[in-house]
Amino acid sequence: MAQYEELKANQAKAWSSAPWEEAEYLLTPVHEHLVAVLEPRPGERWLDIATGSGAVALRAAEAGAWVTGVDLAPRQIEVARGRAADNGLHVSFEVGDAEQLPAEDASFDVVASSMGVIFTPDHSVAAHELARVCRPGGRLGFTAWRPDPEWNALMKEFRPPADPDADDSEDWGREDYVQQRLGKSFELRFEEGSAPIRAGSGEEVWDLFTRTVGPCKVMAAALPPARRAQMHDTFVACYERFRTAEGIDRPEPYLLIVGRRR
Repeated sequence: MAQYEELKANQAKAWSSAPWEEAEYLLTPVHEHLVAVLEPRPGERWLDIATGSGAVALRAAEAGAWVTGVDLAPRQIEVARGRAADNGLHVSFEVGDAEQLPAEDASFDVVASSMGVIFTPDHSVAAHELARVCRPGGRLGFTAWRPDPEWNALMKEFRPPADPDADDSEDWGREDYVQQRLGKSFELRFEEGSAPIRAGSGEEVWDLFTRTVGPCKVMAAALPPARRAQMHDTFVACYERFRTAEGIDRPEPYLLIVGRRR
């Protein structure tokens, strides 16, 4: 895993560079779907991996679970702690790595992640950690974006070169891949979902993403002015294709993976 330390450091820096909590509402359908399926119960030990600003963790804590939230980005953990305090909730938020979880074997009743664990560079290690910390009979739930070849093709020329050895997050959006990685450790089932991007214009989405979504902000800021303008035009045009009478409404399909530890 040592070869990924720089990549992870960059991920943590990117996600700490922007106020993700101001865009967290975009994933509200995902958070509510995940928590509803996992049904948090009073006294359960709940782990939220890549917790971000704490959306899933706080929902589970409100239901009475004993929650630990882990994230690579220190700023996200600070925000999540502040939100828990403001709401009178006791949640243990820690800076931590999904590939090296700060937890004992079989120490959680529920292991969850909303669009988080999928971005680990080594999926085999991440899958091992999910199974390691979940007790026998415990519940697993996490979400993954469905593959979007069109979007990837549009954005490919603006992204920095990917680490050729790192796994692709979109692979988690395929049932067969999930079965290969987790089927031996969990009884699995799948649910479909969508978290559409709705806004007044493509320009509004661009402004939101490049201000609040750390990796997008960092990617755009790193480009020379002319290339950044090209990225802007490509991004906005893509979203404007989904204009309706009420504004932009772009589908964002995702897969919800639900497991029971064998």
